[in-house]
Amino acid sequence: MNRRSMILSVPVFAVAAFAGAAWYATRSEPVGEATSVTPEIADALIRPYSPILGPENAPVTIVEFFDPACEACRAFYPVVKGIMSEHGDAVRVVIRYTPFHGEASEEAIQVLETARMQGVFEQVLEAVLRDQPRWASHGAPEPGLILQIAAGAGLDAEAAQTQMRAPDIVGILNQDRADVEAVGVSQTPTFFVNGKPLAPFGEAELRALVAEEVAAAKS
Repeated sequence: MNRRSMILSVPVFAVAAFAGAAWYATRSEPVGEATSVTPEIADALIRPYSPILGPENAPVTIVEFFDPACEACRAFYPVVKGIMSEHGDAVRVVIRYTPFHGEASEEAIQVLETARMQGVFEQVLEAVLRDQPRWASHGAPEPGLILQIAAGAGLDAEAAQTQMRAPDIVGILNQDRADVEAVGVSQTPTFFVNGKPLAPFGEAELRALVAEEVAAAKS
């Protein structure tokens, strides 16, 4: 393959990769009956420090094992936001970091945590996901871009460079890695709704499980 062909193939590959991720995120499988995890696993699903989207006291909790470099996580983000919007204050999302894509994932998580310190978490999260093809391409990862992208979403990049080295952030990464192993998560995104694993996986199944838990909470 010559240089021109290689350059032309990059956007084609990116589109194909995102399309594949979108298919993975939204495919539908037969609905099964969800059952809660064991108390030991339930203890590892949520930590007091975990980022929360939505009202903290919502009766229904979606736990998402999430990798900011994961294409399927990017494809599923608007689905999750849509579910939250549909159910108003009844649903919250707890994010558990799952750095399956190495250095780029870890740097993105560090940047997200500094964004949380600075009160701009959701803005930076959306920017990091929007520009994921720029910094997390499997063919040419560029983790150095993440801080620049986050700065465009309101992050104080100079302060973040110091905050990223905070022991608390290292501790969060280490605990989340331990919990990923304890829960048995092997791919992202992986969802639990009020302690019930999403199995089989799919957008329709997630919507149905959340709706079921919301209805139960209101009854």
